[in-house]
Amino acid sequence: MCAHTETLLTGPRGNMEEERAFLSSKLCLRDSQVEVLLSRTALEWKETGKSRKRSPGASPTAHGHTVQMCEIVAVRMTRDDDDDEGDDPTQLRKQRKKPKQRTQQQQQQHPYSFTVSYVRRTRQHQWRCSDVTFHCTSQALCEQWVRVANEQLSSLMTERANHARDHLKTDANLHKYDGVVCVGGDGMFSEILHGLVTRAQTDHGVDQNRPDAELVPCSLRIGIIPAGSTDCICFATSGTNDPITSALHIIVGDSQPMDVCSVHHNNVFLKYSVSLLGYGFYGDVLADSERKRWLGPARYDLSGVKTFLSHNHYEGTVSFLPAEDNMGNPRDKLQCRSGCRVCQHKQSKDKLGEMPEEKETSAKDGWNEIYGKFIAINAASMSCACPRSPKGLSPSAHLADGTTDLILVRKCSRLDFFRHLLRHTSKADQFDHSFVEVHRVRKFHFQPKFQELISLENQSGPPEGSEDDPTHSPQTTYYGSARSSWNCDGEILHHAAIQVNVQCQLIKLFARGIEEQQQQQQQHVFEEPCTVLDLEPSTD
Repeated sequence: MCAHTETLLTGPRGNMEEERAFLSSKLCLRDSQVEVLLSRTALEWKETGKSRKRSPGASPTAHGHTVQMCEIVAVRMTRDDDDDEGDDPTQLRKQRKKPKQRTQQQQQQHPYSFTVSYVRRTRQHQWRCSDVTFHCTSQALCEQWVRVANEQLSSLMTERANHARDHLKTDANLHKYDGVVCVGGDGMFSEILHGLVTRAQTDHGVDQNRPDAELVPCSLRIGIIPAGSTDCICFATSGTNDPITSALHIIVGDSQPMDVCSVHHNNVFLKYSVSLLGYGFYGDVLADSERKRWLGPARYDLSGVKTFLSHNHYEGTVSFLPAEDNMGNPRDKLQCRSGCRVCQHKQSKDKLGEMPEEKETSAKDGWNEIYGKFIAINAASMSCACPRSPKGLSPSAHLADGTTDLILVRKCSRLDFFRHLLRHTSKADQFDHSFVEVHRVRKFHFQPKFQELISLENQSGPPEGSEDDPTHSPQTTYYGSARSSWNCDGEILHHAAIQVNVQCQLIKLFARGIEEQQQQQQQHVFEEPCTVLDLEPSTD
């Protein structure tokens, strides 16, 4: 039998001691003695006897197990008769097994306990919640562990999406919130995005109608619990559209910066985009599907086949400002992952106050111009991956590097275009065609061949009643035969001639980017939660 001892440190005494334990207790795991350590960054428990099975999700070390503090969901007092399903603050326990029942003697000797809930990783980037429960003879010791552990945890987002959205529509003080959470698909995310970005610009007096305006980043983070048809935003930022994983990212307070594209027409703001701007094929698919909403999600498949068979192409001029050479290129196979060096490099440059390259030159210097007939013009600010297209439209696009990947698909045969589309579902390079070119850009403009005439009254500002709908179309007259629409994150823009600027790291998500597969495999999955006992000193 072993006695527990405890040590509470008053603070760090230098760089070598910053990671020392705030609290240390000698406990026992079943019949084996263990030592539990709580530091600023991690909770560790070490077995001093023979090694036994480790807790699910805990990282194995040379002599024990470690859970990072940033991945601890909650620390709370518990009782043996607590209902495991109802006592879970995250309500995510349905898929976990209950620990083995303790004997009556163990319950009498150790009536006090506290439970640590933390993240464990399963397969395919999915997260689940797991527990480790410590039992003690002293209520004071349990309370001390709960108090000290909770002091080290980050603040948790507890507000729900509908309540936060109501506040966005009024003059409510948003400083009291850490973020806005929405349950829905990419369309719901777009509504929250526009509300927060518009509110931030209004509070700081920034005119959104100016294409060259330097927008103010949002201070609130956005959380998405996916419940849509594609959930592209979740899939591209966490590697899965699993709602439990998204909820845990919100609870642990992750933060992932993201670029936002501002879209204008004749110095009038239209909309923000974070994933796809598509003209031609993807615009036609969306426009046709909107007329078949009664079909539900099946309308996208039907409209896709119809648009493919139509095989339309559109003439116009694309002008773009390329990104610097050190930002990489869309075909370098360097995918954006958690802790991406490209995005972090961009963030560190901005903190140092370095001016973007395009601001050091005149407005016309460095711009490229391409005229042609295009089946599709796409701008991907992220990979745009989804379950149907695991690689996405641009596999090497980055979330927060201040660029978007401009993909131009020139007029080609229907068979060649089908081959291009088919490669979105395989590992082949979808850009490896003579009729496809891709550029990493900071800005781009598109001018269709037809002329677009708008009255002077409508040119002076947004149309009346368009405040809540930036895509509202004024009375417009078009000259020319064929025209398409822009698909802007799943919504139609009624203007074909647009100017697009990438606003670097304008928003932040409750996410951390897609983790590498080896990071997932380092965390072993074990079926049974762990119960650790603090044993009394032997009286022998």
